[in-house]
Amino acid sequence: MKSRFKIYCFLVIVTSLVACNATKRVPENTHLLTKVTVFENDTKTEDAKVTNFIQQQPNGNILGVPFGLHIYNLGKENPEKKFEKWLERHPKWHRFLNGLLSEKQVGRLKESFLVSGIHNQLKSIGDAPVILDSSQTKTSVKYLKAYYKSIGYFNAKTTDTTILNPRNKKKTAHVSYHIETGPRYTIDSLSTSIASTQIDSLYQLHKKESTLQIGAPYQLSDFSKERSRLNELFRNNGFYTFQQSSINFDIKRDTLIANNDQKINVTTTISNLIERDGDIVTEKPYVVHNLNKIRIFPDHDFSVDIATLDTLHYKNTIIYYKDKLRYRPSMLVMASALRKGDIYSDEKRSLTYKQINNLRIFKYPNIEYKYAANDTLQKTLDANIYLVPLDKFSFKINADINRSDIQDFGISFGTSFISRNVFRGGESFELNLQGAFGSQQDAADNHKFFNISEVGGDIRLNIPRIWFFTDVEKIIPYSMTPQTTLVFGVNHQNNIGLDKRNFNGAFRYVWNPSKNRSIFEVANVQYVRNLNANNFFNVYKSTYNRLNDIAKKYTINSAYLDTKGNLTPEQGTVAFMGDVLNNTLSVSEPDFNNVLSIAERRYRLIRNDFILSSSFTYIFNQKSQFFEKDFSQFRIKLESAGGLLNLFSNMLKKQTQPNEKKSFLGVEYAQFIKTELDFIKHWPIGSQSSLAFRSFFGIAIPYGNSDNVPFSQSYFAGGSNDNRGWRAYDLGPGSSGSVLDFNEANMKATLNLEYRFPIVGALKGAIFTDVGNIWNVFDNTQIEGAKFDSFGSLKDVGFSTGLGIRYDLGFFVLRLDVGNKTYNPALPIGERWISKLSMGNFVYNFGINYPF
Repeated sequence: MKSRFKIYCFLVIVTSLVACNATKRVPENTHLLTKVTVFENDTKTEDAKVTNFIQQQPNGNILGVPFGLHIYNLGKENPEKKFEKWLERHPKWHRFLNGLLSEKQVGRLKESFLVSGIHNQLKSIGDAPVILDSSQTKTSVKYLKAYYKSIGYFNAKTTDTTILNPRNKKKTAHVSYHIETGPRYTIDSLSTSIASTQIDSLYQLHKKESTLQIGAPYQLSDFSKERSRLNELFRNNGFYTFQQSSINFDIKRDTLIANNDQKINVTTTISNLIERDGDIVTEKPYVVHNLNKIRIFPDHDFSVDIATLDTLHYKNTIIYYKDKLRYRPSMLVMASALRKGDIYSDEKRSLTYKQINNLRIFKYPNIEYKYAANDTLQKTLDANIYLVPLDKFSFKINADINRSDIQDFGISFGTSFISRNVFRGGESFELNLQGAFGSQQDAADNHKFFNISEVGGDIRLNIPRIWFFTDVEKIIPYSMTPQTTLVFGVNHQNNIGLDKRNFNGAFRYVWNPSKNRSIFEVANVQYVRNLNANNFFNVYKSTYNRLNDIAKKYTINSAYLDTKGNLTPEQGTVAFMGDVLNNTLSVSEPDFNNVLSIAERRYRLIRNDFILSSSFTYIFNQKSQFFEKDFSQFRIKLESAGGLLNLFSNMLKKQTQPNEKKSFLGVEYAQFIKTELDFIKHWPIGSQSSLAFRSFFGIAIPYGNSDNVPFSQSYFAGGSNDNRGWRAYDLGPGSSGSVLDFNEANMKATLNLEYRFPIVGALKGAIFTDVGNIWNVFDNTQIEGAKFDSFGSLKDVGFSTGLGIRYDLGFFVLRLDVGNKTYNPALPIGERWISKLSMGNFVYNFGINYPF
């Protein structure tokens, strides 16, 4: 009944908006622009490259309803004046307000949120009506003609047609644009006219790389690309003074109607260097510049005279310092890509900025070039690199108030201490401490307000190069901004789950070839110790209920039960499972298998885990700008755990029983191989909408010393960034029906598709569908529905659909996604597809930023 009422209210709101008069705020003798159509050679086109030149577009709509316009119309026009007139009509109220406040305050009242604020807010959130402007239409025609000319349609004709509805009715307008392109011109010949002989020689060496090709259609963008290509070519090959304005293109076409060949002839013209000194203009041929002296100032201070500084010569580089050099000369020289005798290069200059920033010990560097002293021909350059160090030490404190499914109320804090250049080679040492204290009603110490806690910290050393016993510069050059990181951390939980104590350490290399990123984790060590294993059945209540229901079928030892006849969570459960598995108590085969499954899962979750793994991750990223809409990203990760420990154990030739697990320092170690593939692709649709796609596949295969993978290495399904029709850990494995509290498995496959569109202002919308699930494979699970046996198991994917609302705050996005189970693999096969829509089945997912 409540769900029907909610749906009814929703329909009433939507119907009210639809019924609103869209032309409510349209002034007299004007028209609301409701439709724009573009025809190219009598064929309708919605190509964004064309429609982006239309200066006026109708108000945005969703399913044909201009919600933004209706929201704007809800705000009253001139609420301040209406308030003044209301006061004039009600003098008693006017006198009452003057007595309660003051005449001056009553005057300010009209500007308050109570009077005008809500109306101004509605108008700022909504979309003002787009009023037809004939001058904007003419401008659109002009821009369209220019665009078609820029892609080779020199004879294109562009016209517009405006259809006005009767003024006494809707006061709306429809504008259509018609383009007759005519024939397209192509490049018939290419020639050059280059003043400088050195420029001409370099051009001829690289002319095959030109973006201009004979027979290709004329496109203005190709000429812009060619100009940029040539500018980069010359400035990266020694021409320090080269100016892009020296490059021009002489384009000639046959305008005789009789020839009618649509051919153009292109001449690339590169003039000499033009220098102006007042009214004197000098023309010089471009020449190649070489680098002479390379100077580095690691503690630069403009107020200090350079003549008073000490100098150190290292590998043809001069290092200037005061009192004591605080940096290794090899580190400073390695961070610079400039070398004495090299030709000037913009690329090497940018690379030097990048490599110095990778050190993370200096502020943004400044590189200055000057003609070398005594060089009257001005062919050699001195490069000065000015560096200002960051503070040696930095300290930060942060605090948060939060709430989650684990805690009703919590306070967390963190501190970070950084010491830079600790070994004079650009290394940085970090110490991070975190702590969280919260309140939970079900915790053991529920008489205390703060009865759960989590504290931890880590230390890390960052080295701005590959730290290895031999030189790897030829394999991973310094231009890839390599980093070596060593980390050690510890974390302790109290009254959270099984009260874990986690020790971890890592030794990894990171380097960045172009926009891509490579991460080689030489060693990652994790040791997880459960401090309160007896609390298992208090935490995993669904598992306890399953076991308790089985126990009630049989006559068991009364010592296992509490006063209500239920198994005691700490002792009775374990004793009952022991009786069943030891055949002391005879039960049915299905119940035996269920008890065995529960016992194995309990053992897996309460055991202490020791993981020593190595991994390699490669990230291919086409995204060059933060807000780019057309890009793809691919990530692959390969990980192997336990192999080194197993080899070490075999070398020791330690004897074990047939079913006994091998251990290291008294703890069983995990062995598995893990692979992950993650692909993301975004396509722009129009100027503001986009389509986003993600696919993920991951599998962790246990072997050797392991029958299953550790909980921390497994996968779960559901949640705000996954299959949004289910809450986190609620989907799967397979068709098993989420019988456990935290459902996880060692294989996962997911597909996500999301259409993102603007609603009004910073408010965005999305329509999404998520497909996927988790399964058990190659492990010892006893739940048949959870296993992935063949491709036929893909019938057990979870399929959800939903709507999302996002508010873009610029630096981050607030997100609410409402998902619904469209196909539920936990139901019988004939009942899996949704039969009716119920708001009670919706899952509300809150998140920060987009899910992918």
